Amino acid sequence: MVSRSAVNKSTRRPLDGQAGSTAMQPVAPSNVRLVDRSTPRPFDVDIRGFVGPADYPAMVGIYSACALVDGLDEVQTIDDLATFMENPVGFDPKRDLFLAEVHGHAVGYAWVSHRVEAAGTETHTLRGYVHPSFRRRGIGSAFLEGMQARSLAWEDRPDGTRPAVLQAFAADSELGGLGFLPACGFAPIRYAYKMERDLTSTPIPSLPLPSGLEVRPADESQDRAIWEAEREAFQDHWGYTPWPEENFQRFISFPHYDRSLWRVAWDGDQVAGMVLNYINQEENAHFGRLRGYTEDIAVRRPWRRRGLARALIAQSLAALKDRGMTAAALGVDAENPTGALHLYESLGFRPVKQWTYFRRSLGPKQPDADPSNA
Repeated sequence: MVSRSAVNKSTRRPLDGQAGSTAMQPVAPSNVRLVDRSTPRPFDVDIRGFVGPADYPAMVGIYSACALVDGLDEVQTIDDLATFMENPVGFDPKRDLFLAEVHGHAVGYAWVSHRVEAAGTETHTLRGYVHPSFRRRGIGSAFLEGMQARSLAWEDRPDGTRPAVLQAFAADSELGGLGFLPACGFAPIRYAYKMERDLTSTPIPSLPLPSGLEVRPADESQDRAIWEAEREAFQDHWGYTPWPEENFQRFISFPHYDRSLWRVAWDGDQVAGMVLNYINQEENAHFGRLRGYTEDIAVRRPWRRRGLARALIAQSLAALKDRGMTAAALGVDAENPTGALHLYESLGFRPVKQWTYFRRSLGPKQPDADPSNA
């Protein structure tokens, strides 16, 4: 199962799969230069809060510059950023987002989101971008200090007795992050892959749905039932946190969804499983490619182990090919127990990028922590 809507867009999402695949094993970061956090700043840097949509153009510009240097193959538009910021899940942009300015110009931004996993761990997820021209000047450290202070002061923290961690992640091409996080005491704890499948040279299998199920055209009236089914299916995912109502608002606001591409299987009036395919036209134009996404892959428990996911993915690949796409992509957690990684490999997907998840203990609650002083 893969969900785009379950978490903040940094990621694009929490992913899933199975350990033990023969195609690609997770590897710990190596040959990465550790960052000296004591590096002085040769210029004045101001850390401020989020103003509003007026910050969007600068934030998109910062991300684009980072993506070019760090080998990130996804595009962020103002519409993408607006969907994320204006449908917040687990964070308050006015309190949890920080921007760095030099001479009045934004050169970096970072945010922290907060959640309590179903297993009881309080998790504060960090993500940020610093323009390549202003790196190794202490801005990342200032962001980390501010986000840690904000996490310590989070209003929904109890007495500090439950486990609490800071979490961050970095792609295998983000060498700065892979060096910075261990230098700040973070340890790698989980790995995920972006996988891709060619649609031109590898035949797409034609697979029947399990008996009694049918795929119906999706329309807006079904959004709530589909989202509820996906939320239920993802309760087995690593780090699962019950999805709040805000998550549904982000789900229906995603600018790239095309319901005509969705493949949703029904058993009577019950959603059994789904693949919510989409094509990011801006991204394809930017990179000069024709790639679609087979994401939000989910099957509810009563319909698992019957070949439903395999059949829906095969239908999805055919649908993307019919739209002129030459490749399909998805994300997967390397250790998920549902067997997704093996399934995707058997359908022709191959890993093209690895993500490493890091964690560090947060510490006890500090009611007086003030992130504006970081």
